[in-house]
Amino acid sequence: MTRVIHTGDTHIGYRQYHSPERRRDFLAAFERVVDDAVEADVDAVVHAGDLFHDRRPELLDLQGTVSALRDLADAGIPFLAVVGNHETKRDGQWLDLFEDLGLATRLGASPEIIGETAFYGLDFVPESRRDDLDYEFEPTDADHRALVSHGLFEPFAHADWDTEEVLAEATVDFDAVLLGDNHAPGKREVEDAWVTYCGSTERASADERDDRGYNIVRFGDAAGADADATGTDAVSIARRAVADTREFAFVDVELADGEGTERVRERVREYDVEDAVVIVTVEGSGEEITPAAVEELALERDALVARVNDRREIDSETDVSVSFADPDDAVRERLRELGLSPAARDIDEAVRESKVADSNVRETVETQIRERLDGDGLDAFEGVEDDGTADNADAADSADAEASTDDEGTAADGRDVADPEVDVTDAADAEAEDDDADIADADDSDADVTTDSGDEPDAEPPAESAQNDSQASMEEYL
Repeated sequence: MTRVIHTGDTHIGYRQYHSPERRRDFLAAFERVVDDAVEADVDAVVHAGDLFHDRRPELLDLQGTVSALRDLADAGIPFLAVVGNHETKRDGQWLDLFEDLGLATRLGASPEIIGETAFYGLDFVPESRRDDLDYEFEPTDADHRALVSHGLFEPFAHADWDTEEVLAEATVDFDAVLLGDNHAPGKREVEDAWVTYCGSTERASADERDDRGYNIVRFGDAAGADADATGTDAVSIARRAVADTREFAFVDVELADGEGTERVRERVREYDVEDAVVIVTVEGSGEEITPAAVEELALERDALVARVNDRREIDSETDVSVSFADPDDAVRERLRELGLSPAARDIDEAVRESKVADSNVRETVETQIRERLDGDGLDAFEGVEDDGTADNADAADSADAEASTDDEGTAADGRDVADPEVDVTDAADAEAEDDDADIADADDSDADVTTDSGDEPDAEPPAESAQNDSQASMEEYL
């Protein structure tokens, strides 16, 4: 019999709401899982990815993680893990460092035997690269086999990874698939294998109201399984909660006609919000409210953080008619006017849109530039005339460059999301300075974005002016 803790999506280093206290909470939640593992004397802790929230964790987060892993090692409990999308690096992974220190095992195609069970790993792979996967794993004589991976697998919500295909093409028959990426826990039986998400250990978004926790997975000896376990004779899965590191006060307000800000403030006063994260959700009818006045009250009552979400659609009468264009449409229109090259529009898609996690923007942009150079050379960086269809024509190209699934830890649907603190402009600037992404310096003498062309005594010939202008536009954009 083998009994392990299946955890994941710990997102250590996440400075949620820009709060240093919340950043410490995420590490504290992982430390509580480690404490539970030592107390329960499990055979291993299996982590299904996104140990860190960012691929560049700060020193204090690294030190705290190493300390927790040492506690496991001192107790003789192996730490087995795969790499998630938030922490993926271009070169070596943090798990490789921890493995060199004797504190972790990075799972892969070779089995790691714990008791009677062989554990295999499959790191996060972007959807655009999965066609190259062969799902070949080394055989084993172990009684049970489990695959650990990170991604959005079927049959769970928002899936983009075919679980049946993985199980059918794998060269090893798996009894269980232990997953990370979806912050909502769940378990389903697929092709005679139990597929389960452990959920996150901390609330990475305001919509994660349920208790956070992890799974206890037992292989073999079903008679000894926990009373609340689900599974078969080969595998049983039970859910365990992690004690809250921080109180969340969810204040739900249903406003009636004539009610407004003061009614919302009254509801906040009904809660003990000291040191808590206060999430106020307003629905119903009523009048317009002033979120700042509500948040100010919560902070005056010593709340750590206060946020107000007004989910109503308020029709307010006004004597002044003002029309605002959709910001995204305005940006797209401006980009068309600039006549940016397809490569530059790819970069815009990666930096401005929310499909790529902020932590992965730099790598995504570099990959896009390399692929453009390898395929079309510098022609990919020539500007285009505005025919009104530039956005749509390039949408398919940019979708293939997506290298991450996930906004702020997770969205309402439970998916991972990017860290809002990361300055994506800096990320893009850094890409432009990268040795492999020196596109902006392809021809410094052709254009000067700081000089008005009308002041140049030696103007470029008309045949070359469009190309130079587009090159200057791209340099300015990057």
